Amino acid sequence: MRFTRSKLAIPYIIYMVIFVILPLLVVCYYAFTGDDGNLTIDNFRNFFTNSKTLGTLFYSVVIALATTLLCLLLAYPTAYILAKGPFKRSDVMLIFFIMPMWINFTLRITALKEVLSMVEGNLAYYPFFNTVICMTYDFLPFMIMPLYTSLSKLDDSVLEAAADLGAKPLQIFFKLVIPMSMPGIISGVTMVFLPAMTNYVVLDMVYNSTFIMGSLIGSYFSSYDWHNGSMISVILLLFILIISAISSKLSKEKLDKSTVQGL
Repeated sequence: MRFTRSKLAIPYIIYMVIFVILPLLVVCYYAFTGDDGNLTIDNFRNFFTNSKTLGTLFYSVVIALATTLLCLLLAYPTAYILAKGPFKRSDVMLIFFIMPMWINFTLRITALKEVLSMVEGNLAYYPFFNTVICMTYDFLPFMIMPLYTSLSKLDDSVLEAAADLGAKPLQIFFKLVIPMSMPGIISGVTMVFLPAMTNYVVLDMVYNSTFIMGSLIGSYFSSYDWHNGSMISVILLLFILIISAISSKLSKEKLDKSTVQGL
């Protein structure tokens, strides 16, 4: 039998079928069935008609939005300085921002919790604030990396041409730099927003007793309620698909627009 390069994809296909497609089918089966094993959408209907579960979804979105916004506000100037600043080895400096990711997650949050305890005294007084701070600390490198990659690819001659034509620094930043770095922004927002909706471990560690989507999934599976746990997993999967589709469309539109402008 003749060997072709397409056969190199066989191990990948086998891996995807066993570890991605089959588990996903199991999750979908439990999400759309009841205790009697019959197909039903009652799991989804109960979720969207229950004020408690909707409140959990709303709180998860608020936590994720606050974390994503704070990460973006901190990461963008950092990535811009690293990419366009007067540094000869900016890639080495970037490693210092990524190094905390090499430390165990619980150790990092525990260390930050000790700092917050010294400042606040009792972490239970500010559960939302502490949760956002800890999540921002955890996810900040995921925002810096795509922004740095996008900003480092900006053509300096375009910025210099805009300045020569009389554009002020703020005009250059808002009308050129931000639009041209939009793919990095979209990628960073996607990488931070979705995990922040489900990272309930941070809430537990900073004494935030409020549930988020990850907490709800964990509580269902802990009580062996695979149907509702799988249902929420499917809802989060739909969130991922929707956000990914929007991100891909925005990135494509921005790429097409940049190509047209370049021509």
